[in-house]
Amino acid sequence: MAIVYLASTWLGLTHAALVGTASPVWSSAGVALAGLYRLGLSRWPAIFVASLVVHLLPASLSPAAALAIAAGNTLEAVLGVWLLRRLGFSPELTRIQDVLVLTLTAATGTLASVLAGVLGLTLSGGGSWDSVALTAWGWWLGNALGVLVVGSALMWCSQHRPEPRGREALVLTLLTFGLCLGPLFSGNWTLARVSAQVLLLLPMGAWAAWRFGSRTAAYCVLLLVGVSLWSGISGPAPVLASAMEAGGVLKPRLFLVIVAFTGLLLMAARAERGMSSTQLEVLTTALRGVQEGVLVCEQFPGEAPRLVFANAAFLEMGGWRREELLGHSPFSLWGDALEPEAHQRLQEAVRSRRPFQGEVAMAHRDGSRVYTEMHLSFVRAAGGRGTFLVSTHRDLTAQKRLQAQLASAERIAAVGTLAAGVGHEINNPLAYLLLNLEGAMRSLKKGPEHVAEARARLEYVREGAERIRVIARDLKVFSRQEGEEREMLNVNEVVVPALRMAAHAVRARARLVEDFGSPPRVLGCEARLGQVLLNLLVNALQSIPEGNPEQHEVRVRTGSDALGRALVEVSDTGCGMAPHVLERIFEPFFTTKPSGEGTGLGLAICQQIVQSHGGELQVRSEQGKGSVFTLVLPAAEPSTEAKTPGLTSLVPVAPPRRRILIIDDEPRLAQSMRMLIEPSHDVVVTTRGAEAMAWVSAGQRFDLVLCDLQMPGTTGMDVYSHLRAHAPELLERLVFISGGAYTQATCDFVRSVRNRILEKPVRPDELLATIDEELATSSSSAA
Repeated sequence: MAIVYLASTWLGLTHAALVGTASPVWSSAGVALAGLYRLGLSRWPAIFVASLVVHLLPASLSPAAALAIAAGNTLEAVLGVWLLRRLGFSPELTRIQDVLVLTLTAATGTLASVLAGVLGLTLSGGGSWDSVALTAWGWWLGNALGVLVVGSALMWCSQHRPEPRGREALVLTLLTFGLCLGPLFSGNWTLARVSAQVLLLLPMGAWAAWRFGSRTAAYCVLLLVGVSLWSGISGPAPVLASAMEAGGVLKPRLFLVIVAFTGLLLMAARAERGMSSTQLEVLTTALRGVQEGVLVCEQFPGEAPRLVFANAAFLEMGGWRREELLGHSPFSLWGDALEPEAHQRLQEAVRSRRPFQGEVAMAHRDGSRVYTEMHLSFVRAAGGRGTFLVSTHRDLTAQKRLQAQLASAERIAAVGTLAAGVGHEINNPLAYLLLNLEGAMRSLKKGPEHVAEARARLEYVREGAERIRVIARDLKVFSRQEGEEREMLNVNEVVVPALRMAAHAVRARARLVEDFGSPPRVLGCEARLGQVLLNLLVNALQSIPEGNPEQHEVRVRTGSDALGRALVEVSDTGCGMAPHVLERIFEPFFTTKPSGEGTGLGLAICQQIVQSHGGELQVRSEQGKGSVFTLVLPAAEPSTEAKTPGLTSLVPVAPPRRRILIIDDEPRLAQSMRMLIEPSHDVVVTTRGAEAMAWVSAGQRFDLVLCDLQMPGTTGMDVYSHLRAHAPELLERLVFISGGAYTQATCDFVRSVRNRILEKPVRPDELLATIDEELATSSSSAA
């Protein structure tokens, strides 16, 4: 580095224009700055020694002046490197910020060399005080040009990133050489021609910087400045002398500083634009290839947001085509699938420009639901007029399906734990049902005088059948596979089926105490909340040892807390839990039971169900004294239902006889319904759906159809499709009867239709009331 600096300094002094020490372009300033920046500040002695030696060679400079100039040049380079590193300079000069930092360094760092050099020359007698200002001005311009032109070129030379542009670069090179070398051969030197030449160089530098990037721009600016100054300095002495006296040469040099600065700015602007385009292309490619769905919407003040971008993952997630989405409102994607609470939160986030995070349900193109975890952010557009809404969507549909399967398995496991007790609860009413049926038959055989006795026994039969129906209903509630449709629930009515299911098993180990209060109604899924309560009861009875039921207690209490929320508390006097167990009680797969006796998912699933209802599942326990689980649910919003005024003044009129079709693959059930309905209506019965469809196609007329939903061969869904195609007016008078064991296809069908579905076993009064209601509705519609 010392040799290079020595050579550049000697070259500069050879063509010095000011008192033998100030060159038009002091290239040594750029060499020192680039060298120390690249090699490290520890190389500053090389700069000092080389500068001192080369300035001691001329006999016109005293040692004191040479020492001052060498110290100033070294300090200039050291301060310049310190400024560059302090201000975050990048030697690639691909940012406007880098150009401004280099220009600031050229303008301020060079002052150290100017002050030290000019004062050293003047004080040692090498210059007059009258020319101090002119000398300092020329010195500063030469050093600044050296930093901007030579320094930037040397830094670029170390960057191995060529930027060729073929023929256009060749044309620019020929024009530049022609413009710069022309005056050298003309022989007609004037200051005006030198200045005009410099002015013509400006568009050439701008062209190089904008079209060819950093490396070509550096070489071009260096060539422009060097040749231009050479042509001015090597001209006839009278021209140079007169220019020096008037400071004329300094004006073109100042203009060259502006040319170099402009070229660097244009180059940096081009580089930044290229980097921005590259980054935009990279981000677009990344968004298209990312596995999560990405949606971008644009919204202007007073307008609804509209879709402007959707990546491939989002389109695949919803089954949409890009042209079907762009330009539409994002809220159309959710439709009725989005729950009201989530819809309100999302709209509030859009209005207030606040980030949104949560689970949302989106409507798939085929009508099904897609569950996603949505993250919504807002980006203000340039100019501040519009706003971009950027949302990412992680598909949770498969996860939701797996969670539902786990919850179902855990629910069936809980019911299975109580299977013996459930069997006992069914056997008891079944036993006296059979006994009373036998007794009723014997009473009837004895003659008319025993009819009252037979009627009493049949009443007991009815009560026993009702108890079995309730138990079957409870089993269906806890083993139901349908979705999680929410409805208004009385908490006490949710607790009772769980108590009936667990009562026999609990009483074998403890007293079962029911303490019902008046909790507010809640919005929830009966099957899921019933699963939570059943699981808590099973855990309570399993924590109590067998053998002393009179010493233990399981208490179920309902009511409300201080915030008006519904509360269900399940407490026991069992073994309790240690603190380290209590901390992990809701962790998935954590269990204290022996291997093979527990999955560790029960309480984790319960907590998830409760949280999905907006509630909390709390627990407190003390080892050896028992545990208390508290289920807290938010109260539902009060709603007012319109009351129909009583029509007590009207005289009831018997409905006219209608023709009813019964389709059920169980012959005895079909005949039983016929016997119940036939006194009031004409009834046609079939056990095959295909036969019923043939009757409809043949033109037979029916006022109402009672159809089993799940039958072998032709199902109730097939009958529905046939009626829609051949007798659409009968669709509204189609009532399904189901045993409740739904397949996935059946679940989707049930959610898609509005027809009433009666659950087996159907009470006679419920069946007759449904028939009357459906026939009355059809009559009013026809009217």
